[in-house]
Amino acid sequence: MGADPPTSLRERAERYSPAQRHTVDAALDLFADHGVGGTSFQMIADAVGVTKAAIYHQFGTKDAIVLAVLEVQLRPLESALEEAEREGPTVQSRETLLAQVIETVVSNRRALSTLQRDPVLFRLIEEDELARDLFSRLFAVLLGDDVRHHARVRAAVLSAAIGAVAHPFVADIDNDTLRADLLDVTRTLTFKLG
Repeated sequence: MGADPPTSLRERAERYSPAQRHTVDAALDLFADHGVGGTSFQMIADAVGVTKAAIYHQFGTKDAIVLAVLEVQLRPLESALEEAEREGPTVQSRETLLAQVIETVVSNRRALSTLQRDPVLFRLIEEDELARDLFSRLFAVLLGDDVRHHARVRAAVLSAAIGAVAHPFVADIDNDTLRADLLDVTRTLTFKLG
């Protein structure tokens, strides 16, 4: 009898072997430079230093590699989200979660500049139940459980504000300054209740 299916993105990410993690890291760099559609199995194999067949053996499809990249990159967010959910709907839990979201996107802004517009990534997030659930829970903690139209508009604006790390206007701003400024801007969206 096989192992139980993973119940979180973190659990899925933790199942990857060191060789698979190496492939995921190489794929992330290539996706950042070329997008998902512009990155081939051969390019990933060349970056890792193995054959294309070896990459197929590890993951089977490019979608599986993209999902693996997503799982690995979202692991810190999932941990922060779980902590915020345990603490309950407090200002401190929202502040801590928002800071982790900002840290994650600022640390990965090079890849985000390409991936935030990639239709393959959006399709996979929409199709993957654990990824969809993570984003729903994330916005529920950051903005409250209100699902009326104004809360959804705030969620969309918050998402766009966070995605601004990849905007050309901020490309020359250092990470520390960007992190602080983005946290200030997004706090006004996150902590406005009602």
